[in-house]
Amino acid sequence: MSGNGQGDALVSIGTFPMPPGTRFTQHTHPTHQLAWASHGTLTVDVHSRRWVLPTTRALWIPSGVPHEVVSAGHTTMTSLYLPMSPPADPGQWDTVRPTRVTPLLAELIGYLDDPELDSGRRAHGETVLLDLLRPVTATALEAPLPTDPRARQVAGELLDDPACALAVEAWGRRVGTSGRTLARLFLADTGMSFGRWRTLVRLQAALPALAAGEPLHRVSRAVGYETVSAFVAAFRRETGTTPGAYFGARR
Repeated sequence: MSGNGQGDALVSIGTFPMPPGTRFTQHTHPTHQLAWASHGTLTVDVHSRRWVLPTTRALWIPSGVPHEVVSAGHTTMTSLYLPMSPPADPGQWDTVRPTRVTPLLAELIGYLDDPELDSGRRAHGETVLLDLLRPVTATALEAPLPTDPRARQVAGELLDDPACALAVEAWGRRVGTSGRTLARLFLADTGMSFGRWRTLVRLQAALPALAAGEPLHRVSRAVGYETVSAFVAAFRRETGTTPGAYFGARR
C-alpha cells in the first residue's frame, strides 16, 4: 500500500496493487471509503451483494459496513477514505452506492495523491472532489446472492461456471427441488428472475476480460453466449450502453 502521507488531509488515499486472485477478506473502516480500480476490474461483496467495477465506476462504502474485495486479474485499487459524506443530498450516501468515475474525477484523485501538494491546494481539490461525486442511476451489474441453501448452491455453481447452459428445471433436479420452486426462490431472495440473475452473473464475469481488451467474440463465448450480438444486446439491456461505451470514459 502507498498513501499520500498528508496528516492534515480531509481525503486520505491508499493505493493497493492486487495480482490476480488477491482477496481482502471481510473488514470494515472507521471512515467512509470510495473503492476504485484505477487499473483493471474490482469485485466488492457487500451484504450478500456483488459489485463488479471497471475503471469507470467506483463504490461508495459507508463507514462500518463489512465488505470483501477481490481482483480477478491484475488490478490496482485506489481507495479514498473520507470522514464526511458529499454535501449534495447527504442522505443518499447512507447506503452502498456506485458512482461514476469521469476523466476529471480520475485526474483529481491523482492530483490529491501528490504528497508534495500544499494544504491550500489540497483543501480546494478535496472540495471539488466531493462536489464531483454523483451516484450512478444505472445498474452496476449487481447480482444479489440468494439466501435459501438450494438457490445458494445453484448460485455458487453458476458463479464458478457462468457459461453453464443448464435450464432452471435441470438445476432444480440437481438440488432436489422443482424448477418452479427454484425460480420462485430466486425471485423471493434476489428480487429478480433466475434468467435475469444468470445474465447479470455472466456480464459480471465478462467485465475483467473486457477491461483487459479481450475480443468481444472470445468474451461472449466464454460467458455462455453463442453470438456477439446476443451478448451486446444483454449488456445494453442491463447497463443502457454497449461494452465499448461502458469502458470508454477511461480509454
